[in-house]
Amino acid sequence: MLGFGKKKTLSDDTGLYAPLSGTVIDLEQVADPVFSKKVMGDGYAIEPTSDQIVSPVAGEVTLVQGHALGFKRADGLEVLLHLGIDTVSLNGQPFQIKVKLGDKVEGGDKLGRVDWQQVEAAGLPLTSMILITNTSEKLGSLSIEKGKAQAGDKLGQAKAK
Repeated sequence: MLGFGKKKTLSDDTGLYAPLSGTVIDLEQVADPVFSKKVMGDGYAIEPTSDQIVSPVAGEVTLVQGHALGFKRADGLEVLLHLGIDTVSLNGQPFQIKVKLGDKVEGGDKLGRVDWQQVEAAGLPLTSMILITNTSEKLGSLSIEKGKAQAGDKLGQAKAK
């Protein structure tokens, strides 16, 4: 049997994917200045219309905090998926995440679900951000197609320096 007992290796995929279905927007349009001023890094955002969460990149899962998931790509780019704004205050309640630290994922792989009704009931924005947190050290170029997207659609790419 091919592959039996072998660990999954990181793909060198430079693609960026829609982590949720919705409308892809520029970070500058995000209501929170921490994101819109790119304090946490460059990237893109999405106004979600679905509850299914998929991986925005191919990489290793480095952070699982309910409202936020971190990934490290084979080329060293570190990517953060932040679900909603100020959702850390919800203590993980609306998020059912199925991956764990150390898991290796491909762009578009299913990660879990979010109950956006709970987020809305708390009066919080649904806007979700995909950030390259080591932008200044590692990001060479970034290109993203804005507009309507389905979860898992390839939106563009990020290349490391």
